[in-house]
Amino acid sequence: MKPASAALVLFVLVSQASPHPLTPLSNAEIRAATQIFRASGRLPADARFSFLSLDEPAKEAVLHETATPRRAFAIVYDPAANRTYEAIADLSANRLASWKEVPGAQPPLGSADSGIADRIARSDPRWDKAMRARGISDPDEVYTVAWPAGYFGLRGDDQGRIARVTPYYARGAENYYAHPVEGVAVHVNLTTGKVLEFIDIDRNAPVSRENAELTPGAIAPLRPAPPPLNITQPNGPAFDIQDGEVHWQKWRFRWALHPREGLVLYTVGFEDGGRVRPVMYRGSLSEMAVPYGDPSGAWFFRNSFDAGELGLGILAGTLRAGVDCPQNCTLFDAVVADESGLPHTIRHAVALYERDGGIAWKHGDQARRARDLVLSFVSLAGNYDYGFDWIFHQDGALEMRVALTGIMSAKAVSTGAHEPYGHMVGKNLAAVHHQHFFSFRLDLDVDGAENRVMELNSEPVPAGSGNPYGGAFKMEMTPFATERQAQRQLNLASSRKWIVESTTAKNPLGQPTGYAILPGENAVPFLLPTSWVRKRAGFLNAHVWVTPYSAAEMHAAGDYPYQSKGGDGLPKWTAADRPIANRDIVLWYTMGITHNPRPEEWPVMPVHYAGFRLVPWGFFERNPAMDLR
Repeated sequence: MKPASAALVLFVLVSQASPHPLTPLSNAEIRAATQIFRASGRLPADARFSFLSLDEPAKEAVLHETATPRRAFAIVYDPAANRTYEAIADLSANRLASWKEVPGAQPPLGSADSGIADRIARSDPRWDKAMRARGISDPDEVYTVAWPAGYFGLRGDDQGRIARVTPYYARGAENYYAHPVEGVAVHVNLTTGKVLEFIDIDRNAPVSRENAELTPGAIAPLRPAPPPLNITQPNGPAFDIQDGEVHWQKWRFRWALHPREGLVLYTVGFEDGGRVRPVMYRGSLSEMAVPYGDPSGAWFFRNSFDAGELGLGILAGTLRAGVDCPQNCTLFDAVVADESGLPHTIRHAVALYERDGGIAWKHGDQARRARDLVLSFVSLAGNYDYGFDWIFHQDGALEMRVALTGIMSAKAVSTGAHEPYGHMVGKNLAAVHHQHFFSFRLDLDVDGAENRVMELNSEPVPAGSGNPYGGAFKMEMTPFATERQAQRQLNLASSRKWIVESTTAKNPLGQPTGYAILPGENAVPFLLPTSWVRKRAGFLNAHVWVTPYSAAEMHAAGDYPYQSKGGDGLPKWTAADRPIANRDIVLWYTMGITHNPRPEEWPVMPVHYAGFRLVPWGFFERNPAMDLR
C-alpha cells in the first residue's frame, strides 16, 4: 500500500474532529494551513508569518449554527520585496482559498526584525564610538531594543521597513532596562540594510551601574513571610467546560487567545428563566497606544501600538499557580504560530479560577457572600507586563480589569534636577511621563442583535420653584441615531454613562432591557491633534464610539498601524456617519491611564489596576443575586 503523503495525513487529522466554529486553531491545523500556503506556490522563499489564526466564520452562521468550513487566516511578509499579503487556507477542503497583496502595509514587528535591526545598528562605525564615549568597550555588554518605527515624516520613513534601535548596558544584568545608554538611537531601514539616522546626544548622562535586579538575592534582606494563606476547593471548581463553552453559575461563554488581541470572549450569555439570554457576541482589546512625553531626539519616537505592532497574544507569558494566579486556578495552554508558520505552545497561558467576591448584598442580618469567576492572561510586551482579567459576577455584571506592572522606561540624566518630561526614580535615572490607552471592541447583543445606545447625564435642577431646597437633580437619557452623535467623552460633572438597550425586548416593568458601561479610571490624550501619533491613534479622539456591526471593522487604529500615516480605523469608518439605531451595533470604549512615575515604582512597578464594568440595566426584573445560597 502506498504511504499517505504528509499533506493527506494533516488533512485527515484536521477533518476527523468537528470543533465548534469559534474553537482556536489546533497544532495540527496550524501545520496544515502552513503546508497549504507553501504548496500553493505563492509563498515567498523567505516569507515570515506575522499572524496566523482562525478565520472566524460569519456571525450569522455561528448564531444560527450553520455548518461552516474551518479556515485559517495569515498575514505573510516578504522581507526581500517588502510586501505584505493576506492569505486564507480552507482547512476543510485542503486548498488555498485566498491570497492577496495589501499595498503599502507593514505587518507587526517580529523577532527577525529585531535581529536585523541590531546587526544594522552595530555595523555602523559610529556605534562603537558612541559606546566608548560612554565608557563601554565590549560590544557584547550592550543589549538593543528595536522600537516600532511609527511615522513622523522623516527622511526615509515611507521607503522600506523601518525600526528604531535603542541600547542598554547589560553586563551581568537581567534587568537591562535599568541601565539605558542614553542619547543613542539608530533609525534603520530593514529593507535596504542601511542606517537612516544615527543619533548620538547627551554623552554626559552616565550609564547606571546601580543594582536594580529583581531576584531575591539581589533584594535581600527580605521581610519575614506571613503565615500561609491556602486557597483550596476540595470538591473542585464550580465551573464546567462543555465542548469549549464555560458554564459557571448562570453565565455561558467561550474564549480564545488570539495572537493579536489576546483574550477574546465569544457568545456571552446569562441563563434566566430557563433560557440563555445573549449579552455580548464578541469582546476584546482592539488596540493599544503608549505614547511617551519626552520630545528629545532619542525619545520622541517611543510609542507602541502593542496589539497591532507587536501582538498581545503572541507575547503571552506562562502563568504559575500561587504566583500569577491563585492556587486554585485551572491553567490552559495556548497554541500560536511562530514566524516560520510552525505551531508554538505557550504553556499555561490562560488561567480560569473562582475567587471570593466580598459581600454580594446585605441588610441587617440577611446577607450573602459573592463569588467571582476570573479569566486571565498576561502579555509580556517589552519592559511592560500587562494583565487582562475578564471578571464574571453573580449579579450579571461583567468586568474588565487591566493590571499594569513591569519596568518603566527610564532615561539616564546627568544631574538630580527636576526633569520636566520625567521624574527621578533612581540615581541619575528619570522615568519618562507617558500614557497608556486601551481601545476595547464590545460587540454587545443585548437580548439579540437589534440594539440602540442611550447616553445618561445627570444635572442639578435650577434654583426656583422646581427646586425650593436646592437638592433636586435629574437624569436625562439621549438616544444616538448616527455614528458622529455617538463619539462622546466622559463627563465627571454629569456622571455620564451609556446603556446599550434592546429595541425588541422589555422587562416586566415595561422598560427596554439593557447593559450599561460604567467607566473607571480614564484620561484624555496630551498628544496634540496635529501630531503623527495622534493621527495614527485616531481612536483617542473619543472615549466612546458606536458603529454598525461589520466583520471587517476589528481594529480601532486600522489593520496595519505599523508605519501608518494615520486616518485608519474608527475615524475612517465613522466618517460615513452611518445610522446606529435599531440594528446590530458595536460599542468601542477607550480607556486611558496617565502615568507620572514615582520612586516607589522603581525598579519594578507595583501593580496598577484600571478597568470598566458592564452591568445589567433593566436586563432583569430585580436583583439577580437574590437567589444566592
